[in-house]
Amino acid sequence: MLQNQLKHIRDILSEVKYPGTSKDIVSLDMVQGIKIEGEKVIFRLVFQKANDPFVSAVKKKCEAAIRENTEFKDIDMEVVFQQDLERPLSLEKVSYIIAVSSGKGGVGKSTVAANLAVALALQGYKVGLVDADIFGPSIPKMFGCEEAQPYMTEVDGKEYIVPVEKYGVKLLSIGFFVDPASATVWRGPMASNALKQMVEQGYWEELDYMLIDLPPGTSDIHLTLVQTVALTGAIVVTTPQQVALADAVKGINMFESPGIQVPVLGLVENMSWFTPAELPENKYYLFGKEGGKLLAEEKGLRLLGQIPVVQRICEGGDAGTPVALDPDSITGKAFTELAEHVVEAVEATPDQARRVRVQRH
Repeated sequence: MLQNQLKHIRDILSEVKYPGTSKDIVSLDMVQGIKIEGEKVIFRLVFQKANDPFVSAVKKKCEAAIRENTEFKDIDMEVVFQQDLERPLSLEKVSYIIAVSSGKGGVGKSTVAANLAVALALQGYKVGLVDADIFGPSIPKMFGCEEAQPYMTEVDGKEYIVPVEKYGVKLLSIGFFVDPASATVWRGPMASNALKQMVEQGYWEELDYMLIDLPPGTSDIHLTLVQTVALTGAIVVTTPQQVALADAVKGINMFESPGIQVPVLGLVENMSWFTPAELPENKYYLFGKEGGKLLAEEKGLRLLGQIPVVQRICEGGDAGTPVALDPDSITGKAFTELAEHVVEAVEATPDQARRVRVQRH
């Protein structure tokens, strides 16, 4: 009987939409800890930001929905804010958490994430990289550690996954746990749970930067991420061509939407131009010229970097040696500058979105 009542309350609240979006507050994981005590309904409403303008409106909608559809008249709603909730123990020593995303596939998002991680490590930062691209994990191949098998360790009575370490970067990927030759079919909740497990159960210890390589597009996994960790910000990767830019706008809008409200640190324009190795001064704009730069200006965002196409970037990804390992190469210099600009963007975010100021080691 009680379980049916709890389900009924949840179903009622799932009809309450967060203002300005098509998402309901249950799917956004804003409703937590539903309880019934006698004639009273008790639950928590979790908002992402303390300055959320819709707190009062959402509370009124919830109260009205319950009163109109049940016999309960005594409703106890506790409003809490995500930034005030306890951080998972495994992330207590992680200073900044950055999502690397793209509106569509094929723009080189994972290549950017891998090389940015290496570039940050070469600059003396402690870096972790989570391959959350559940449907196409490519980080193990890019780092040349496809055969690696992370193991479990017990700390204070809890079990954690020890990340693989390569090129000074700590890595966890679903690719370490599935057969790369087999197609992996994930339902939404399974994929989201896999991401949560890698982030929350990883034995990360102290990190300056954790990068999370998200699947392309917008999905439940993105919502799971913002509900699991307090993101410092997001980086959106695009190419200069118009079709990619249109999808990049969707990604930017998702992070800036009222239900998510994650600062967009800036845009990375990948495949900006082609430069032949034998003619390093030449630039051939294969996918259009400076589309990412113009979009950044239009949206009032930083252009964090423009990454050229050279043959070595493909060869490095296939061989497991990211091009950022050679900071004197054309693309190595581009990723070095990208890392510097990301650090600047992070340090310019509002204080409430930051953990502690990172010092170079």
